[in-house]
Amino acid sequence: MLRDLTPTVKKLLIVNIVLFFVSAFIPKDLFALHFIQSPKFHYFQFITYMFLHGSLMHLFFNMFGLYMFGSILERLWGGPRFLFFFIFCGIGGGILHEVILYFHDFKAIRDALEGVISNPNSEYLKKFFEDFSGGAETNLVNNNVTGAIEVYKSKISADEYTMVGASGGVVGALMAYAYIFPNTEMFIFPIPIPLKAKYLVMVLAFYELYAGKTAIAGDNVAHFAHLGGMLFAVILLLIWRQRRDFFY
Repeated sequence: MLRDLTPTVKKLLIVNIVLFFVSAFIPKDLFALHFIQSPKFHYFQFITYMFLHGSLMHLFFNMFGLYMFGSILERLWGGPRFLFFFIFCGIGGGILHEVILYFHDFKAIRDALEGVISNPNSEYLKKFFEDFSGGAETNLVNNNVTGAIEVYKSKISADEYTMVGASGGVVGALMAYAYIFPNTEMFIFPIPIPLKAKYLVMVLAFYELYAGKTAIAGDNVAHFAHLGGMLFAVILLLIWRQRRDFFY
């Protein structure tokens, strides 16, 4: 199996595995992708988050997917083009993740905070802290506009909204494989029958959309990052398809 590794995929595997084991000795929080309005956010996190993983299983599945689909794409495109594609899809996953956080997850608290700032009276403040402070604030003397802003900063900096993992790039590679080889039959556990690659990515896309919209407590999978990787993969493939100096 190791003989099938292509050079760029091999280097990506080594970097991810090494960083996983040394992440205990580096400021991991600095390189994970935070919400764009968080004080912890930096633009370089759109790239660095792809090389960190939260658990050994998280690392294993992403690296297995990278090996399975990345090696095929690198043989087809060459190392530089595949690496660009992988990073592009990973950034795309991060972008869609941030967009959903801004316009969905944090919309209610952001609107409420804007209301408090515009009308800093006790009723607005009381409702804000009742809805978003988790019951921690009970004394309205301390529940002022500054306190509301601190609650907002605490929410947007919470670990549950921090993202790590190469999933955006890996799922983008899967999308590219299905785009180029749509009728290749594949097995996906636990389904006992083969599915053509084009149907597999359709099922995956609908699942990620459903899971992302109905996310339950304890689900720490960034479903919209996966969708972002798929979306940016399609965009780049369509751009490349229009170029006369590139074919597949």
